[in-house]
Amino acid sequence: MSPEFVKNNGVIADNSYIEWLSDVKRRFKSSQIKAAVRVNTEMLSFYWSIGRDIVALKAESKWGSGFFNQLSLDLKTAFPDETGFSYTNLKYMKCWYLFYYERITIRHQVGGEFHQQVADEFGQQLADLSKMPVIFGKIPWKHHVHIITKCESVDEAMFYIEKTANEGWSRSYLEDQVAKGLYDAQGSAITNFERTLPAPQNDLAQELLKDPYNFSSLTLSAKPPRKPSLNGRSKTFKNRWAWQHTNYKK
Repeated sequence: MSPEFVKNNGVIADNSYIEWLSDVKRRFKSSQIKAAVRVNTEMLSFYWSIGRDIVALKAESKWGSGFFNQLSLDLKTAFPDETGFSYTNLKYMKCWYLFYYERITIRHQVGGEFHQQVADEFGQQLADLSKMPVIFGKIPWKHHVHIITKCESVDEAMFYIEKTANEGWSRSYLEDQVAKGLYDAQGSAITNFERTLPAPQNDLAQELLKDPYNFSSLTLSAKPPRKPSLNGRSKTFKNRWAWQHTNYKK
């Protein structure tokens, strides 16, 4: 099928123009994906840091059982346009970090080892959980949530993260493969991760572009507080000032 372009009078749309236009479109789509991955990575790194802090601070023990409700309220008030600060989502941030922290800590304590390919690819990153492993930024937040709620081990979780990033799985396809037990069926084999961006046409790329959790509004500051309403004496003062000003002009 020949490339599409809008015909316009006064333009000679020869093959060189059509080829160049196709290249521009391709580069634009590639830039979209790169931007989406960067935004996704930054957002997930932020979520990871929140989960890490909650675990390290023992927040619920320190500030009480209402901690998550309070944090949700405070963050929603400060950033009303964001969708990621619900009670449930904040709990998932903790669970996400804790999934890896608990399993890796226990594994170190008992002298266990990761699957060899996991150790080769991500051993150093998983050894230092102060920062989110780089590959986590390649897939959307809801994929991660599903993985930690359904997987039993770090090896299994990394298997599905790699498969998703490598093959461009949508969340529904990931859910289907987890339910079928693909990890067990393939003998825990993990393919070498190709550090490339998702192809613009695949399902993962589309979900990264449309992910509502990717910083709903990219603003640099919180919404300014509302001005206090002029009630009571303040309103009376305003009316009195307006009356005096009018009479003065007369």
